[in-house]
Amino acid sequence: MMDSAILDAFFEECEDLLVALSDGLADMREGLADDETLNAVFRSVHSIKGAAGAFSLEDVVGFAHIFETVLDDVRSKKLATDEALLRVLQRAGDILANLIDAARDNLPADRDQVDPVLRELESFLSTDDLVEEEFVFEALTLSFDTPDSGTDFEVSFHPSAEFYAAGNDPALFISALHDLGPCTVQAETVKLPTDLADFDWTKGYLTWHVVVADQQNDLAIREIFEFADDLCALKVHETAKDDPQPDAVSLPEEVETVPEPDLDPAQAAPPSTQKPSKKPASTLRVDPERVDRLINAVGELIINQSVISQRIEEASLPNSSELYGDLDNYKLLAREIQEGVMAIRAQPVKPLFQRMLRIAREAADATGKDVNLVTDGEATEVDKIVVERLADPLTHMIRNAIDHGIEKPEERAKTDKPSTGTLRLTASQRSGSIVIEIIDDGKGLNRERIKEIAVSKGLISADAQLSAQEIDHLLFAPGFSTATEVTNLSGRGVGMDVVKTAITALGGRIAINSIAGQGTTFSITLPLTLAVMDGMIIHVGGQTMVVPITSILETIRPASTDLAQIGLDNQLLRIRGDYVPIIDLAERFGVAPQSPSLTDRVLLLIQTESVSQCAIAVDDILDQRQVVVKSMQGTYGEITGISGATILGDGKIALIIDPDAIAAGQGNALSTQIRAQKEDAYATT
Repeated sequence: MMDSAILDAFFEECEDLLVALSDGLADMREGLADDETLNAVFRSVHSIKGAAGAFSLEDVVGFAHIFETVLDDVRSKKLATDEALLRVLQRAGDILANLIDAARDNLPADRDQVDPVLRELESFLSTDDLVEEEFVFEALTLSFDTPDSGTDFEVSFHPSAEFYAAGNDPALFISALHDLGPCTVQAETVKLPTDLADFDWTKGYLTWHVVVADQQNDLAIREIFEFADDLCALKVHETAKDDPQPDAVSLPEEVETVPEPDLDPAQAAPPSTQKPSKKPASTLRVDPERVDRLINAVGELIINQSVISQRIEEASLPNSSELYGDLDNYKLLAREIQEGVMAIRAQPVKPLFQRMLRIAREAADATGKDVNLVTDGEATEVDKIVVERLADPLTHMIRNAIDHGIEKPEERAKTDKPSTGTLRLTASQRSGSIVIEIIDDGKGLNRERIKEIAVSKGLISADAQLSAQEIDHLLFAPGFSTATEVTNLSGRGVGMDVVKTAITALGGRIAINSIAGQGTTFSITLPLTLAVMDGMIIHVGGQTMVVPITSILETIRPASTDLAQIGLDNQLLRIRGDYVPIIDLAERFGVAPQSPSLTDRVLLLIQTESVSQCAIAVDDILDQRQVVVKSMQGTYGEITGISGATILGDGKIALIIDPDAIAAGQGNALSTQIRAQKEDAYATT
């Protein structure tokens, strides 16, 4: 059985190759492709096919083989890249990615999806191409000596112990080289122990020298070693056809990958014309569990720093004590380590967005709609766990937007819209959070229909008076669906509640903004990381709590002239000529504040997705510091208004406030009441 670690490495490499393939196909679709782009696209498919063959993934190999044949005809100018071909190539890229996903999950290929695209690819090939491809599949084990043409290359490679530990076999690499052309092979055995009793199978003793004849360049040779070039010392250089076989040379003990052939000084180009060789980017793959352990250790370091700070404060040392300076240095170092560790687990959302491109194209084909998906902010980096857990909710929302939001071409024509709908997927960093938006230019939400369905399902009463925002959020009710029939995309009772649950589990929130006839925007706000955050330590009714710094605009100690009243007992804060609602956090949690008067307390002016501005009343502010976020959902489930907990320096547990949930209820109602009074005032004037 193949080692799962080797398979995992293969699938990780495939992810990178699929990104390169998607980028290249997108450039081709936009008319930006040059010869290097075409070569990169071809290499991606060819590399996937070659590596998949080593794992006997026949569905992937078979499809990729036809795919690369079409691409090879494009490279050689046998095929013109018109719109029909580009559309098929893009769909072929999607199918290849789906086949790899199926292989990763050990599932059979969906032939209903694969075969139609395979037939479309074959329709672009000539009869000779198809006969040749069929012959190749039936005669993979045969080799042919071809007339002398092209250049001979010598390949020298010394496998390391890791090469063999990963399950590699030099014979397979030599066989692959032989498939490229006539070969001569020489094994260097000088490192073999003279006494077989000293033989250690975990060490790499042999160095192999293979001369591959009649090659146009060394590209195909290097592709053979693409998945093992960091596991062996590799040199590839051009040789003259009449040169004698090179003498065996000992390679250095250290394993080193040489990306370019060594040149004799006499052959080197002059300094003014010689191009500097581009050093390949170096990456290090690390087991996620190791990173998680490191992150947990950093969390404990930050807690330890809080404990030390608390102990020093309790010791009542003079401010001039050098210990305070040492503590500040400790804090800075802890923050630097924390940010560095977080950066290790951060990754761009680009692979996720490109997966959504596939989902969008499949959904558009399934619904018979023309949809153009535009992405922006693909370089935005998010915690790897966040990216992984976003895949399912984003898939649901993309399909939902295409199925329910964007109209069919004939319907769009009636409203003077272009026949092709546009779906935008964007990512950006705002105030220490990640914001992902799904924006469609469809018909918008039908709020009357939503309310009717909610009444029929018993979610609200028939005479309920709801604001537009409250109606929109009915979409998140369990089992809510506006679909009238069951399709491949919707109507099975799995609604947007799944999306909200997934986003909430990540410590995020989701908001809706919809305009009838113009479209709908779903905004997802997520924390940059799930482990550590900057928080403001507050006191509420004798309890210590934490408010995320990212949601606080400013802190205010109000005077009596800054306060106003609306209704019987609702307070407002007058600030810069405007009024914002005040929410008493002690009252919200059912505890008694230290003082009933707001002038003796502190107001935190916050901004959330549901309320533009809102003031939260607390008893006092104690400190501002980094805190380690601990989830409570596994133990207590979802608690409205609480996003998690942390451990303070004195060992006590402090709850972390969710400002958006706090403001969503009372704050939203008061904001609506304020707007209504303003409108009445304007009407009377």
